[in-house]
Amino acid sequence: MTTSMHDDSAILRGESLTLRYDAREITHGLDIAIPAGRISIIVGPNACGKSTLLRALSRLLAPSSGRVLLHGRDLRDWKARDLARTMALLPQSSIAPQGISVADLVSRGRYPHQSLLRQWSPEDERAVDAAMADTWISDLADRPVHALSGGQRQRVWLAMTLAQDTPLVLLDEPTTYLDIAHQLELLDLCRHLNRTKGRTLVMVLHDLNLAARYADNMIAMKAGAIVATGTPAVVLTRERIAQIFGMDSLVMPDPVTGAPMVVPVSSQTGAYA
Repeated sequence: MTTSMHDDSAILRGESLTLRYDAREITHGLDIAIPAGRISIIVGPNACGKSTLLRALSRLLAPSSGRVLLHGRDLRDWKARDLARTMALLPQSSIAPQGISVADLVSRGRYPHQSLLRQWSPEDERAVDAAMADTWISDLADRPVHALSGGQRQRVWLAMTLAQDTPLVLLDEPTTYLDIAHQLELLDLCRHLNRTKGRTLVMVLHDLNLAARYADNMIAMKAGAIVATGTPAVVLTRERIAQIFGMDSLVMPDPVTGAPMVVPVSSQTGAYA
């Protein structure tokens, strides 16, 4: 299924997006639609604009031209607190304040829900406890974040994102630093949140086979442009993989899930043939 730019089911849309870092243009006139209630995964080679696009969709990067719409409303018109109650972002890398404990950092995910009239509540406590349990860090609650391994810190940041309890979650390479078992557990958790709580998830992944297993909607990028969007079966063909990655491959059904499984054959550069 391909999501049209004007599909009413899209919770988040980018229209004619031109994105830059200083003088360098990353994308030009890009359109994207994120369907509500689905798991959308952005794939593509290094430096193709995946993370840049995610930053623009989350309002961390202002487009040079074009606009991003959330629920049909220009992202620039959202108040910061209202946006933080609707959308959460897990970036590629974050730095925790020195000496902060795991529980304290995860609790910061509840800040958008606080106000002068609404202070810390049992609901906040439950959200933090559930987020830590879901990310397997409850036993680390009192540990300082800086003393944890890279994989443990990644799970702490994910827990803070989940504690924010938003209907839309954006994740940039959430499996970074995680071993294969925890990668699968994390992606299983994402699918559980989608299937049982209806959360819309958008993530950037490098691993095509993991992306194929978990994506309802796959978005393939190359050189700042979207070259294909749809189900993994539509996007991950041998011809398109060669077009995007410059790689010959075999595409066959995953024996566990039936999703497309990509088996690399060789680089098409021939540099070391």
